[in-house]
Amino acid sequence: MHTAKRLETINEYYFSQKLREIDEMNKAGKAVINLGIGSPDLPPHPDVIKVLNEESIKPNVHAYQNYKGSPVLREAMSAWYKRWYHVTLDANTEILPLIGSKEGIMHICMTYLNENDEALIPNPGYPTYRSAVTLAGGTPVDYILTEANNWMPDFAELEKMDLTKVKLMFINYPQMPTGQLPARHTFEQVVNFAKKHNILLVHDNPYSFILNSEPLSILSTPGAMEVALELNSLSKSHNMAGWRIGMLCASKEKINEVLKFKSNMDSGMFLPLQLAAAKALSLNEDWYQQVNEIYKARRQKVFELLDLLQCSYSNSQAGMFVWANIPSDYKDGYALSDEVLHQANVFITPGGIFGTQGNKYVRVSLCCTEQRIDEAIKRIKVNGKSKG
Repeated sequence: MHTAKRLETINEYYFSQKLREIDEMNKAGKAVINLGIGSPDLPPHPDVIKVLNEESIKPNVHAYQNYKGSPVLREAMSAWYKRWYHVTLDANTEILPLIGSKEGIMHICMTYLNENDEALIPNPGYPTYRSAVTLAGGTPVDYILTEANNWMPDFAELEKMDLTKVKLMFINYPQMPTGQLPARHTFEQVVNFAKKHNILLVHDNPYSFILNSEPLSILSTPGAMEVALELNSLSKSHNMAGWRIGMLCASKEKINEVLKFKSNMDSGMFLPLQLAAAKALSLNEDWYQQVNEIYKARRQKVFELLDLLQCSYSNSQAGMFVWANIPSDYKDGYALSDEVLHQANVFITPGGIFGTQGNKYVRVSLCCTEQRIDEAIKRIKVNGKSKG
């Protein structure tokens, strides 16, 4: 039995492979410090866990749920968007809860892409965009982001491209992996670009609360609801990555189109999870400040680590990573990553996994305690990997 042709150009996710290698190193006693993956190590707010516990023991919450999610959760999502993004969304028609926003990427591709349709993918960018487009039968087409252009789309270059087959365009700000913050004028430009070329925009927005005091939604841009869908998530903002709670925000028409596909893929989300998520979305500013104080302190430690390796970086990045340019004497980020892993037992992510434009970069996660980052710094010093 052979696998389907759609898998022929899809590789196993890089981190899936790398974690096996790290696991083998750990079994050999290496005790690798993993600064690669952005999985929050902090817990959700205690009140969120309390709601989950209280709701889970009720006898009437274990049935299948509404395909569009609990009204309680949709109302909470609507209120959250209004409070923090200043965007008004109809909870009944313009919000679709997701089992994590990652599934939304796949749902959107399956809803809108036919074979040979093209989708614009940021390079560097989240690898799942490319995989989802390919699995849906579409063709991913890179658009280049550069440090010189502040990791923003170059619209002059985009206009030179053959866009006749392009149906979707993925954007992501605060950008992963570069940490670049969004700019209102860029959102205005990309909305106008999408309207001009009849392209559906997909804005992936899970990092807007991490080390960023001004969360921004593309849906606050005039005219965006006509051409854009926005994905969001509680994974990063509320330390709930394993809970798998995300959302799709868009016009009623687009929500119904995606729901047509999604409703054939799952049977809803466990109700206590939805009610706990609604509680998380009601948290006040103190919650975000507390989380960001921890990440801010960790980021300073990561800066120290990167200074040892003579990497250069912007100190104004958002999100839970630091993106850094490698020294010129390394071939690429893979070389530096492997050297640090095998000589200091510290894992940092090579930027090349995010596209060719990331080849000269590495990415370091903030999802590790200050003590562990200090230990990583010590190991790098002891093993002679300091370039200073």
